[in-house]
Amino acid sequence: MTDVVDRGLKKIGITISKPALAVLCIIFGIIVIVFPDIIGLVVGIFLIIQGVLLLTDYMEIKGQQKRQ
Repeated sequence: MTDVVDRGLKKIGITISKPALAVLCIIFGIIVIVFPDIIGLVVGIFLIIQGVLLLTDYMEIKGQQKRQ
């Protein structure tokens, strides 16, 4: 999962190390535990970001296949 996020961030010009991504996930986990009412918002944001990254990856692969 972190590989997909890392590749997606690199595509849009953002590089982040795996330890930093792990710390970010831990922070979001703590936020969800401390404020359980916010879980819907956090999960929703995560799913939107993940969906955009996956769609971007798919479009890039499809574009590369057309060039060959």
